[in-house]
Amino acid sequence: MPRTRARATFPPSDHTSIGATVLTPTLVTTDLPFPLRVRGKVRDVYDLGDALLMVATDRVSAFDVVMPQPVPRKGEVLTLISAWWFARTADLVPNHLISVDPGLIAERYPDLAPLQDAWARRSMLVRKLEPFPVECVVRGYISGSAWKEYGEHGTLAGEPLPPGLVESDRLEPPIFSPATKAETGHDENIPFSRMEEILGAEVAGRLREHALALYGRGREVAAQRGIIIADTKFEFGRDTDGTIRVMDEVLTPDSSRFWPGERYAPGRGQPSLDKQPLRDWLEARTAAGAWNKAYPAPDLPPEVVEATSKRYQEAFHRLTGMTLDEFPLRGEG
Repeated sequence: MPRTRARATFPPSDHTSIGATVLTPTLVTTDLPFPLRVRGKVRDVYDLGDALLMVATDRVSAFDVVMPQPVPRKGEVLTLISAWWFARTADLVPNHLISVDPGLIAERYPDLAPLQDAWARRSMLVRKLEPFPVECVVRGYISGSAWKEYGEHGTLAGEPLPPGLVESDRLEPPIFSPATKAETGHDENIPFSRMEEILGAEVAGRLREHALALYGRGREVAAQRGIIIADTKFEFGRDTDGTIRVMDEVLTPDSSRFWPGERYAPGRGQPSLDKQPLRDWLEARTAAGAWNKAYPAPDLPPEVVEATSKRYQEAFHRLTGMTLDEFPLRGEG
């Protein structure tokens, strides 16, 4: 099979990583010499035969629409934060990660070696799993769609919550709130009883236990670094030997709400350490009648792209204590 380099574009100016300034290629899409299993909003997943290669591109979506411009280093942030968390939660729940070390991956799959510029630092070599068709959401604070439903009905997925909550209130204990996986559009919150119908009571109970344990560890570790993880979602799958493993991404700014702890105040929405600069700009365009939150999205100004990139890198630095360039790919942090 011919080896075609992944299509990449270079930003017109330096993009600042916390503590370092580098000129970083932004990866929009890939074309690697293995079967493409799925191309999602952010990730391209390749079937390597005995494993999968999950490549996190720099594509960015908002309101379920992929933006025309990528966000520099976003793919690295998502991949390396996940690797960092996998190393810190493996004692709680097994995971699907084999390695993020480009040298090990290239040695194992030599056809990838000449194309490292396209996938190194943004890719995870992972086990093949049979995924469960339910998103395992844990909410430690009431925000987003949960706050909207609570404000209208006093419930979450139809189940009652305590009265008198205000927006962004801490939920103690955290609430397990499963959702169906939507092929397009938003996932749909479902009651735990529906999850039991889909998966069986025993498996549903194990996934709930795993998700709550992972969130508890994540909330504790992040709090020590001044970050509130308001909510998050996990995906799980079953290995060929029956082992249940957490898969995909874990406790990243895309799968979670990261709030800076020093700015937390219940009773309102919170600033976040993710793509908030992008969402704010899009909301302003929508309010001005310039966009309807449907495809195609408007072109993003360079300053919005830059601010969003810096926000992702700030989340990485605050959480891990390292810049992206300092992250040790051998040993996964």
